[in-house]
Amino acid sequence: MLHTIEISTSKRDELRDITREVISYVKKSGVQNGIAVVYCPHTTAGIAINENADPDVKHDVLMRLDEVYPWEHPKYRHAEGNTASHLKSITAGPSQSIIIHEGTLLLGRWQGIYFCEFDGPRHRQYYVKIIEG
Repeated sequence: MLHTIEISTSKRDELRDITREVISYVKKSGVQNGIAVVYCPHTTAGIAINENADPDVKHDVLMRLDEVYPWEHPKYRHAEGNTASHLKSITAGPSQSIIIHEGTLLLGRWQGIYFCEFDGPRHRQYYVKIIEG
C-alpha cells in the first residue's frame, strides 16, 4: 500500500511532526507486522526520527543546522542559492523505515517522525509505503 501525502510548509526551515499521519495509515492498512517506509522525493527536504516531547529540540536542531550549514557562504557555487538546504537534506536523509509490530509502530517513548523542510515555504509531498511481512 502506497500513500501520497500533501504537505505545505510555512517557513524556510521547519520540522513538521507527521507521526500521527503515519500511524493512521498503518492502522488503516490493517498490517500487524511489517515495515512502514516514509520517503521524501525532494532534494531540499528530508525525513527524520527524533524527540517529539520537547519543542525546544526542534529549535535546537534547526539552530545547529543553520550554524553548520549557513544560508550564505562565499564558496558556495550552486546557482539557485540554496546550497545550505541541499546539505541539510543530505544530513537528514530522504527516508526512514519503522518496524510495525502487532499493528503499532515501534517508536521509542519520546520519538516522532518529522518532515524536514529546508527550502520553504513550499507545497510538498511525501510517501508512506506499508509493507507486510
